[in-house]
Amino acid sequence: MKQPIVIIGVGEMGGVFARGFLRLGHPVYPVNRGQDLQQAATELPEAQAVLIAVGEKDLPAVLQKLPDAWKDKTILLQNELLPADFAQLPNVTVISVWFEKKPGMDFKVIIPSPCFGPHCALLRDALATLDIPMKILDDEDQLLFELVLKNLYILTTNIAGLKTGGSVGELWTEHRDIAQAVANDIIRLQEKLTGRSFDREALIAAMLNAFQGDPEHKCMGRSAPARLQRALNHAEQHDLDVPSLAQLASEMH
Repeated sequence: MKQPIVIIGVGEMGGVFARGFLRLGHPVYPVNRGQDLQQAATELPEAQAVLIAVGEKDLPAVLQKLPDAWKDKTILLQNELLPADFAQLPNVTVISVWFEKKPGMDFKVIIPSPCFGPHCALLRDALATLDIPMKILDDEDQLLFELVLKNLYILTTNIAGLKTGGSVGELWTEHRDIAQAVANDIIRLQEKLTGRSFDREALIAAMLNAFQGDPEHKCMGRSAPARLQRALNHAEQHDLDVPSLAQLASEMH
């Protein structure tokens, strides 16, 4: 019997990974909202990995309660992740998920999902059982670029989509001025949050590649207003002017 894998938060995304782990022969133990993490860690000392699959807004509370025994076994998959969010975790594995899973529908791949950390091979093999492509990154700099890229894609499409609606393909072909203005603000915000500078052309090109992976992908999800507000809060905390985001927020009210 292979070692068990713990999944904290078995929603749509956690369910996809659970299927992959089960197909590899790993027993999967779900930890649901309200369960005692410390007790679960005591009962499962032989766990090979702990996938935290809660939404981004719930991640800080889970990490705060994460047992010490699990801290070097952790896998993260949330959107809006940056290195500061998991700096306290040794040997963390991070996957930037580029497949979509909605209730009542099976997953849909956009582009291969990049991953960095000690459990990448486990994730690659699990996702391969479902024909979900993944690529393993070489170092933390590549991971940082990929996390910023995902944030750029999510925030640009969601926030610009509050005004434009429609698909990501339409966003770039029909509303490029809005998309570029929002993207520029998001890149500047990511640079402030990470203390690093990025090749903007490379980021935009990579975002457009993701657009082409699923041109019909809808721009605006349920989380779009909250994402805009979070971005504005981050900008205010770092004394950063984000005119396109502020303009969109004012038009919403």
